[in-house]
Amino acid sequence: MKRMLLLLTALLASHAAVAADRSVTDDAGRTVEIPAAPERIVVLHEPLLGVPIADLGLAPIGSYGRTDDGETQMSADFYRLVLGDRAPDPMPRGIGALGNMDLEKMRTLEPDLIIGTEHDLEKAEQLSSIAPVYLQNSSTGRVRGFNAEEALAKLLGREAAFAERKAGYLTRVEKVRATLPGDPRQQSYLVIFLSDQINAVGEMAGMVQALEDLGYDRLSLERDNTVAGFGATLLVPLSAETFGKLDPDLLMVMNTFGKQARDEAAIRQSLDRIVPGWQHFLKPAREGRMLFVDSALVTTPTVASALHMLDAIETWSKQ
Repeated sequence: MKRMLLLLTALLASHAAVAADRSVTDDAGRTVEIPAAPERIVVLHEPLLGVPIADLGLAPIGSYGRTDDGETQMSADFYRLVLGDRAPDPMPRGIGALGNMDLEKMRTLEPDLIIGTEHDLEKAEQLSSIAPVYLQNSSTGRVRGFNAEEALAKLLGREAAFAERKAGYLTRVEKVRATLPGDPRQQSYLVIFLSDQINAVGEMAGMVQALEDLGYDRLSLERDNTVAGFGATLLVPLSAETFGKLDPDLLMVMNTFGKQARDEAAIRQSLDRIVPGWQHFLKPAREGRMLFVDSALVTTPTVASALHMLDAIETWSKQ
């Protein structure tokens, strides 16, 4: 009798565990069984996945580019910079250097879900031996603005948290629009990202969400035969000649977040190096239609980054 009760208890526990799982289809078209309410999430990309999840109030336990103590090994600490006092505490622990997973460290964290981007498809089978692996689209042309955060909210049961964040953000959009010179719904914008060259930014960023919710339209570059199109990446290289001819109503420029110096002075120095004399012939620069922003703050696909962009635009409009 005792043995039968033990067997029945085990069967009921097993059934409860199965019932707690649910079947989902990820953005790579894979069917994945994941916990109904994941609590121990490891992310394979900090700004594109970790920050959106943390913005929803759910702290990942593991993330690339961090030490065993959770300190960043990158030039920008995205969690702290983007989220401020809403950043995870404690910080996620490291799972290996960027591009070099440490499977043993990952196993030690005992995750119940691993979330990667579509670029992690080749790793998915290997990682599935540790925990279920869900792949979330992250590229321009597949998601835009903070759509990725909304998708993660649905996956993780955080729809209410996202709705609350978005409602506050939309109220802020209306307030900032009222401070702008002219109606942004009749104006164009373009965002430039400086690495070792000049790049136009695609759709995948909270900053783009903020600009387009304000009403700005992205300046079309298709008529320039030196530009192949935005395709499926965040950035598209531009020649110095093309850059010099740009004339959107609002031109934003930022340094790569690979640099620790990302303020206006540093951005101007980068432009001086790549395009000497730009301030004399670039029309938006001459007419005060140029905005310098910190890339680490505004390029995550989050409501938080969109709010940082609104703050930057409001500050610029009052100058």
